[in-house]
Amino acid sequence: MISTDSHVLTSIEGGIARLTLNRPKALNALSLAMIRDISKALFAWRDDESITHVLLRGTKWNKASDASEPFGAFCAGGDIRYFHEAVYSQVTDASYNEALNRDSLEAFFTEEYTLNHLVHHYPKPVIAFMDGVVMGGGMGLTQGATTRIVTERTKMAMPETAIGLFPDVGGGYFLSRCANSIVGVGEYLALTGQMLSGQDAISMRLADVLIESKDLLGIWNDPQSFLLSLPAHEAPAITNLDLMQKHFANATIQDIVQSLQLSDSDWAKAALAKLQKNSPLMLAVTLEQVRRARQMSLTDDLRMERDMVFHSFAGTPNKHSDTVEGIRSLVIDKDQSPKWQPSRIEDVTTAMADAFFVSPWTAGLHPLRHLCHSS
Repeated sequence: MISTDSHVLTSIEGGIARLTLNRPKALNALSLAMIRDISKALFAWRDDESITHVLLRGTKWNKASDASEPFGAFCAGGDIRYFHEAVYSQVTDASYNEALNRDSLEAFFTEEYTLNHLVHHYPKPVIAFMDGVVMGGGMGLTQGATTRIVTERTKMAMPETAIGLFPDVGGGYFLSRCANSIVGVGEYLALTGQMLSGQDAISMRLADVLIESKDLLGIWNDPQSFLLSLPAHEAPAITNLDLMQKHFANATIQDIVQSLQLSDSDWAKAALAKLQKNSPLMLAVTLEQVRRARQMSLTDDLRMERDMVFHSFAGTPNKHSDTVEGIRSLVIDKDQSPKWQPSRIEDVTTAMADAFFVSPWTAGLHPLRHLCHSS
């Protein structure tokens, strides 16, 4: 059991640096303080010649013992309640160490995306233990890892469109390239937020090795033996790949929806039902994001997503934001009835979506101007 109250735990032993996300009651959702603690550790370890490998994991809450266990949900994403409170400059949880305001929201995304970039370009092997829930910010932390381990308990997704956002943290980059960049696959995952099992993640090439959760602790304690014994393997075939290509390779979100409507397959009906719950505008924005990112470097994609997330929250509460409305409806008030604007996919124009890709900053003032294409 892990009893400390710290949300980020670190240790170094025998050249192995270990980092544990330890906020299990919140499924290890990331706060700004956690992002800063993780970044501080990774930067320090990067420059420490005695460290050869870095390991990442998340803990799980055991209600029976009232304590956290070594493995479970890796990370459910960013702290969504934090986003909502930051927009409205309100402090409702005394556990936060700083006033929540627009500035801290801006800092959250700038520092999170910088951290994502760091992991992707890390000069030492990183092993990510993607057990349990791995969503949103959890994917951003792990997709750049050298070895991505999943288990029979893994529940992986980029579900941001469900709350009126888009799959950020480099999602445009790694979703557009999953399954060897087959057009339609990344689009399907990004637009529907479909949950993947560990086996699914392997087939999509969003993970590298599938093991049983009971073996995690042994690998955590002796990662080098595990790495030496890793067999070469090929990713299994993707289930329903033909349907993803048929429907989600279409040019526009309207074309994708129409294609699904014309199909009698249960798969198409399920995909359509997911899309019809989501923000029509953010579906169009997300499709454009994936299509653009497929031709971008990670650095350029992160800069693009930083522009997009600014527009996603910009102007509130005086100007409508589907992102803020989705968080309010699905997370805060839980009325499950978001008032999307526009409310119909047919009413979304190209200009509406394109506005999200106009940077509010010049190149010299961009908050991610410090990122390099390699490190």
